[in-house]
Amino acid sequence: MLKPRDVKQALCAKGFREDNSRDHNYYFFYYQGKKSHINTKISHNESDLNDFLCSAMARQVKLTRKQFGAFVECALTGEAYEQLLVTAGHVRIEPSSPQPEKRP
Repeated sequence: MLKPRDVKQALCAKGFREDNSRDHNYYFFYYQGKKSHINTKISHNESDLNDFLCSAMARQVKLTRKQFGAFVECALTGEAYEQLLVTAGHVRIEPSSPQPEKRP
């Protein structure tokens, strides 16, 4: 079981932003400054997250249950998480816009 505050801290430290609603805290992943389709939620009244909920959250953030545990315990860094998402095709690296030429 994981503590909701530990999951929240890991999410927020690794590119997720919190969006509160009446019944849940929603977390959306931002990549290169843009909101992605990857998200999860934690109920306001949740005391501990059981294995079923952790597995569901892992699927929502595109990780295995084992990877999700490493994500929360900080063994999986934010950079490594982003690389997993890019490699699996869940997010794409946007090419930077060309800089206008400077005229003398």
